[in-house]
Amino acid sequence: MARKRFDDSNCSVARALNQVGDWWSLLIVLQSMYGTRRFVDFQQELGIAKNILCNRLTRLVENGVLKKVDVGEHGSRFEYRLTEKGRDLFPVVIALRQWGDKWNPAPDDEAPLDLRDRATGQPIPPVQVHNAIGEPLTVRDVFVPDTPPPGSKKDPA
Repeated sequence: MARKRFDDSNCSVARALNQVGDWWSLLIVLQSMYGTRRFVDFQQELGIAKNILCNRLTRLVENGVLKKVDVGEHGSRFEYRLTEKGRDLFPVVIALRQWGDKWNPAPDDEAPLDLRDRATGQPIPPVQVHNAIGEPLTVRDVFVPDTPPPGSKKDPA
């Protein structure tokens, strides 16, 4: 049975999940953020089967999240590097990591990864959604308006 696609969905979350919506893809993106670039290194770090890794890397390249670069050392050798689109997943990955540390923490003998700001050495604060003046928002603080914003596809004007 084929997986349902949401390319034409009006839900941006569903469309985004088409491109990075399985755990292997997000873990590959995470490893890329850590500096992993070569197929063999992704396989070793993630413990992923070659066929699955090949499939996910191909899809991430096709979707513009990674780019495949021929580094030409000793014949053909490729690296996978994050594109701007891939780097824009950084806050998503950090938010998911923080959510996981809170709601599904590592076993007692393992501390969560200690990510820090390179410039200040300070821990990364929790990812939050803010309003236009910088105040934090929760799901209870937002709504979807009945009328579409001006200039949107659904704007009747």
